[in-house]
Amino acid sequence: MNKTYYPKANEIEPGWVLVDASNQNLGRLATKIASILLGKTHPQFTPGVDTGDYVVVINASQVQVTGKKLDEKFYYHHSNYPSGLKSISLRQQLERHPERVIQAAVWGMLPHNKLGKQLIKKLKVYPGLDHPHAAQSPMPLE
Repeated sequence: MNKTYYPKANEIEPGWVLVDASNQNLGRLATKIASILLGKTHPQFTPGVDTGDYVVVINASQVQVTGKKLDEKFYYHHSNYPSGLKSISLRQQLERHPERVIQAAVWGMLPHNKLGKQLIKKLKVYPGLDHPHAAQSPMPLE
């Protein structure tokens, strides 16, 4: 009888991947990033185990969306006070905090448990070209 391979913590070597978000569709980009974070690009992928790579996203302010989403998609948060519901459109969010748009899209594609919280910390998003992770020498994604 064959045994199932389960990767140990010391056997996993996370890499670094550089993703350029300029002129890319938001949903398709988030799908690629979530797949890399989960580790589905590695042969030792195991559900429930962090086998993924770190992802550095640059040019987040230049991401594209289709249709009327810029004006019709809203992000909501509540201050936990009466009538404390706040909303901001996708257009305003891209102008003010473009990194939050990509982070929210990727978070929606990750599991909402301890593993997902651990994976989202491996996502680094920057609105421009500059990022402080040059020492890790991230490999660019095609």
